[in-house]
Amino acid sequence: MTLRIGNASGFYGDRFDAMREMLTGGELDVLTGDYLAELTMLILGRDRLKDPGAGYARTFLRQLEDCLGLARERGVRIVTNAGGLNPAGLADAVRELAGRLGIGVRVAHVEGDDLTAAHPGSLAAHAYLGGFGIAECLRAGADIVVTGRVTDAALVTGPAAAHFGWRPGDHDRLAGAVVAGHVLECGTQATGGNHAFFAEATAAGRDLRRPGFPLAELHEDGSCVITKHPGTGGHVDVGTVTAQLLYETGGARYAGPDVTARLDTVRLGQDGPDRVRIEGVRGEAPPPTLKVGRNRLGGFRNEVVFVLTGLDIEAKAALVREQMGEVFAHAKSAPSEIRWDLVRTDRSDADTEETASALLRLVVRDRDQEAVGRALSGAAVELALASYPGFHVLAPPGKGAPYGVFEDVYVPQEEVPHVAVLHDGRRVPVAPTQDTRVLGDPPAPPLPEPLPAGPTRRAPLGLVAGARSGDKGGNANVGVWARSDEAWRWLAHTLTVDTFRRLLPETAQLPVTRHLLPNLRALNFTVEGILGQGVAAQHRFDPQAKALGEWLRSRHLDIPEALL
Repeated sequence: MTLRIGNASGFYGDRFDAMREMLTGGELDVLTGDYLAELTMLILGRDRLKDPGAGYARTFLRQLEDCLGLARERGVRIVTNAGGLNPAGLADAVRELAGRLGIGVRVAHVEGDDLTAAHPGSLAAHAYLGGFGIAECLRAGADIVVTGRVTDAALVTGPAAAHFGWRPGDHDRLAGAVVAGHVLECGTQATGGNHAFFAEATAAGRDLRRPGFPLAELHEDGSCVITKHPGTGGHVDVGTVTAQLLYETGGARYAGPDVTARLDTVRLGQDGPDRVRIEGVRGEAPPPTLKVGRNRLGGFRNEVVFVLTGLDIEAKAALVREQMGEVFAHAKSAPSEIRWDLVRTDRSDADTEETASALLRLVVRDRDQEAVGRALSGAAVELALASYPGFHVLAPPGKGAPYGVFEDVYVPQEEVPHVAVLHDGRRVPVAPTQDTRVLGDPPAPPLPEPLPAGPTRRAPLGLVAGARSGDKGGNANVGVWARSDEAWRWLAHTLTVDTFRRLLPETAQLPVTRHLLPNLRALNFTVEGILGQGVAAQHRFDPQAKALGEWLRSRHLDIPEALL
């Protein structure tokens, strides 16, 4: 008995036509849509300040207007977290839409995640719920289930638990569904999008211009096959699935409210063209606490980017920094945080002005908008005729904009009122699991035998290893994997924490933890604090660490010639 679960959205703003493509491209039982991220919750929180009836992903409604009849005709149930901060509001909007279209559907929703009232000063504070509220709604006959902040994987564990009759103690089965859900959650990242070896796939004839969205053929024992609809773009192989498994994870234990999945037990195998089998996943009881994501306004931010062209780049940068330093020294209220970054995009003897130019970025932050506002930006503009030769900026600076801060805290499961609101209005409390286990790191697995000594060549790491990176609050993770046993033997011994820090100097003074995942021939590095207070604070120019892994792959080290 196979449950076919597809995904049609990896974030709020993903490909609009994906819902129709997934409904028409092949067989499905359930279609999910993931619209939420840490930044999205902040955006929806600001929307709700302007309109208390807002707070959900409106794109989902527009997609559903086009596809609701199609989903009913094909018997596909829809499960989505597009409810955001207002799942009840979105459920009502779906019912209104269905009535207007004359399509009979049963709409349920899940609530209880909103803990904002218990966290004063937060714009939004939401617990990450599991999948059993979704399961209650589906068991009662819902055609569409809308949630707020659930874990991304809950969009799969919920339907799977409802379909197969799983209970909270079915840890291995639930862990398999969590892994499937984690692979599906970011949409086309599992089918060749953002993949380290995209150039090889293109050279092999794969069309990566419009990758198809992924689906999982999930089995009762928790194993699954990741694939996509026939004839769609992109590709599914062990590499694309490995990359997504490493994305925004940490160590061997991947904890959630339903189960803790042991990523060190995952076994992948190519099961045919565009088919990857996932099996062997073991699960453990979940932690006794739930993660709560808190978003608050951190203050105000402003930015000026000075363009430095041609000769004497360092001297030009020094001059404007000194001039702006005088402004800060005499300002009525100087910004509490001042950051300068010189980005050397310039080339010697360049044949275009743009490639002859470097960028000097000034970012200021303060809780007082006046401290980062027009007085500061005006001072930057006033330098136009009194600074370095060729002075200009990329855009006129503004008055300063608010920025957000993301924090996570943990609360006991029993303090969160998880409730399934069925399509007929009945409210069913979802009891927290009684079987829990405090999270801890498992013993480190043994290293493989090192490669025999031999000749080496200085070359980029990316010639022999893939990587994918992402953000969790202020931290980043970088997953690195080898594509052969020989490369893994070299990678596991070579890419230590010290080597990682040397290759990525921005991490040199930060806590870095290395996790080994031998089944995946992978290392996963967690870098604490590199993203400051989270994506909304825009602490660095890549605020979600999306390209941190690609920077690592571009760095050179001595690689055995046998691997090149």
